[in-house]
Amino acid sequence: MSTDTHTHPAPAGRTATIALAVILIAELMNALDGSIVHTALPSIQADTGATSAVVQWIPAAYTLTFALALITGGRLGDLHGRKRVFLAGTVVFTAASLLCGIATGPDFLVAARALQGAGAAVMVPQVMATIAVTFQGESQAKAFGMYGMIMSLGGVLGPVLGAVLTSADIAGLGWRAVFLINLPIGLLTVLFALRYVPDSRDRQARRPDPLGMLLSAAGVLLIAYPLTVGGEQHWPAWSFVLLAAGVAVLAVFVLQQRAKTRKDGSALVALSLFRSTAFAGGLAAQLVFGLVSGVFLLTWVLFMQSGLGLTPGQFAPASVAISIGGMGGAALASRWAGTHLRRVPQAGTVLIALTLVGYQLLVSAQQTEVPLPAAVAPMVLVGAGFGMVGAGLAGLTLGQVDHEDAGSAAGLFNTAMQLGTALGIALASPVFFQYAPAGSHGSAVTHAFAGSVWYVVGALAVMWALMFLLPRPAPGTGRTT
Repeated sequence: MSTDTHTHPAPAGRTATIALAVILIAELMNALDGSIVHTALPSIQADTGATSAVVQWIPAAYTLTFALALITGGRLGDLHGRKRVFLAGTVVFTAASLLCGIATGPDFLVAARALQGAGAAVMVPQVMATIAVTFQGESQAKAFGMYGMIMSLGGVLGPVLGAVLTSADIAGLGWRAVFLINLPIGLLTVLFALRYVPDSRDRQARRPDPLGMLLSAAGVLLIAYPLTVGGEQHWPAWSFVLLAAGVAVLAVFVLQQRAKTRKDGSALVALSLFRSTAFAGGLAAQLVFGLVSGVFLLTWVLFMQSGLGLTPGQFAPASVAISIGGMGGAALASRWAGTHLRRVPQAGTVLIALTLVGYQLLVSAQQTEVPLPAAVAPMVLVGAGFGMVGAGLAGLTLGQVDHEDAGSAAGLFNTAMQLGTALGIALASPVFFQYAPAGSHGSAVTHAFAGSVWYVVGALAVMWALMFLLPRPAPGTGRTT
């Protein structure tokens, strides 16, 4: 049973609405920064003289530091107060955005992006944890649905906003504006959070676990780094060595956490979370969801641009379609998840799978002659499924944990998504690039994409099965089982 761990009364009415808006704006900044920089990379390279290898690290530095610090960031909120840690993460994120905007060279920019990712890793888990402890029942489902809508909105706005800000050349800033736009947003977020966001923490606050922090970060880094860059270098031997080392370090981390829990209860990860089949199943489903997202979105973009020959401008409506569908799906999850529980993400999974089966048959039949409307329209349904899964899965997984461990749970949940996405992108090599090497065009790409869709559908079936571990309504009652 959850314990109330608020150090101040939970907000209600208008105050709760403002608090939710504030933390969701912070999440929007993170969602934007994951994609806004991509459209600015050519301008950054031309202006700074960055090599191709360094350019790749501008987005990768953010992603890697974000992934490896999420577990620690989530637990810090439990121990020191989620509001305080949220404010600290937002300040670091905003300050790092300033450093990115005034960077004098590519190496400085990469370092600033790493700091920005670290700030996001501290900030983001507090968003999900605060929703989990502040809202209950259907209001919580609606809040997580809005969280899913914000994630989809970030997917829409990121590339578009990056292109607009870079081409507008506001005050001669050029690409720097994509980072500096975070300054006013971050400052306003801090000011409103000070007044409206409630504070919560584990009342029985324990000491930090520095060894656990080190082991978790090292294990995630050793796995995420080769998954991120190994494919680009055709999977050299060192990438497999690092992956094996990462698994070994995480195994040591689990043993250390068990020992720490028995000794004084101050472990970084609350291992008691895994006694809940809902949390363990939700975490596993989230990992597979990240994998599905990583494989499908990468191969689909290549199919649209290299297979069908679309320019980035022609591809834009397709990107908007999947993101708008995502917002719609998250809105449905917000309305239905409180009563239908696991049926919402399971229905979203089935919707994605059935749409992709039809899409695969279309691509196999038409190859490079797929009409643009036929290539774009199904993505609204795919996006809707993604939104239903993302919002529904978050609420069902995190809504069941004890409030005192909400930050730890949110950190693990976000880490599962990041590692799953990295794993999905890595798996694109055997399921796609084996048949359409980099630089391929036309029918080779469409054939490779059509084949990769079956792997995605198979992963969706696994994810659907894992969701049977999530809560469902008890027969004849409004309670969950």
